[in-house]
Amino acid sequence: MGKGRSGSLSLEGFPFEESWEEKRKRAERIVEILMETYPRERLLIGDPYRTLVHCIISQRMRDEVTYRVWRELFERYGDMRRIAETPVDEMREFLRKRGVGLWKTKGEWIVKASKMILERYGGKVPDDISELMKLPGIGRKCANIVLAYGFGRQAIPVDTHVNRISKRLGLAPPRVQPERVEEYLMELIPRDKWIYVNHAMVDHGKTICRPISPRCDSCPLRELCPYAKGLVTDGDIKGNSKNP
Repeated sequence: MGKGRSGSLSLEGFPFEESWEEKRKRAERIVEILMETYPRERLLIGDPYRTLVHCIISQRMRDEVTYRVWRELFERYGDMRRIAETPVDEMREFLRKRGVGLWKTKGEWIVKASKMILERYGGKVPDDISELMKLPGIGRKCANIVLAYGFGRQAIPVDTHVNRISKRLGLAPPRVQPERVEEYLMELIPRDKWIYVNHAMVDHGKTICRPISPRCDSCPLRELCPYAKGLVTDGDIKGNSKNP
């Protein structure tokens, strides 16, 4: 089937027929509705370094716990240099006492990433995705979060909500990896809207398009959604990931 403009993306793997032109038009309308439904006046949560630390803490954590611990961490330690000088065991204990999952690993990542930024990057968080991914604890999703929410750059972080909703909406094939979901979204959505995709889909995933028992009847995207029409199912999305 047809290829996207990037040449590496295919329409194979979608469980329904739709041309690239049709998919782009539908994707643009979806993003417009999401932005209208879930507006945010301010997208940045802080400077790039604080955003990076927030992302490390947030992995497999509820938002309310992440924010509380993140706030307390900076209230106690202040800045990057002091965090870099903190013994790893002390940082681990700080996280453990506050109920952070994976506290051993995250404590090490926070301290080591801080040291690396100071020593390798002169105390400035790199604004390049490949350099960000060299930091401990920073995969592609977190790197894009830092670019979008720390630097205000156009990027599309693909977390569990974005992954699920993109596939239900038929914007990415149901069984591709999150990295490929990002590629499809970048292909289909105008670049100046990329920064809005993550927050809008996350909000939508928490309120309407939930993992279990999604509220399709009250969804503002119902008429644009193949999942709501039965063209994409949870069974299509589950299973071993493939790379069409």
